[in-house]
Amino acid sequence: MGVFTRFRDIVSANINSMLDQAEDPEKMIRLMIREMEDTLVEIKSSCAGVMANGKTVQRQVNEARKREKDWSDKATLAVNKGRDDLAREALIEKRRYLQKSESLEIELGELNGLVEKYKDDIRQLEDKLRTAREKQRILVQRHIHARKKIRAEEEIRRMDSAESILRFNQFENRIERLESEADLVNMGKKTTLEEKFDHLMADEDIEKELAALKSKDKTDEPGASA
Repeated sequence: MGVFTRFRDIVSANINSMLDQAEDPEKMIRLMIREMEDTLVEIKSSCAGVMANGKTVQRQVNEARKREKDWSDKATLAVNKGRDDLAREALIEKRRYLQKSESLEIELGELNGLVEKYKDDIRQLEDKLRTAREKQRILVQRHIHARKKIRAEEEIRRMDSAESILRFNQFENRIERLESEADLVNMGKKTTLEEKFDHLMADEDIEKELAALKSKDKTDEPGASA
């Protein structure tokens, strides 16, 4: 397929319609962009070649015009010297270079027109390529969002499943059992401060009981007053 045929197909293509019908839109847009990039490179290369030819032809036109003027000056010189024969030959050469420059100018005009056509094609193709790249960016973002949404929905369904709820309940029961065991370990166990006060109270009771025993012994002694 020639570069111009590909260019016409690309420019006339409806990207949205092609993507809507594609089984894999992301793959399709990648192929389209690659085709556009390759075609753009070829068109730019062809344009550069025509521009180089135009410069060559322009140099030939300048040279032909210069030679035309040279022969015109020689014809004038020959007439001034009374050499009509030489003037006639010089005018023949002048006409030959004039015809050559005119022919070259026509060719140069055609080349310049072709360069402008290439430049217009390049602008159209670059616009199409920018549109395709923007479509690709949007498709990639949509694909990423879609995958995230699917993963989120799958996670929600997984968490809502009976098995997940059972595991969660089992985990909650295990924590509650560990908390209960911790409470049992501390049950009935007094703090250090409480233990100190208990010792003080116990010492006081013992002292009272000891004092009572002593008082009783004194009472029981012979001769003790009633």
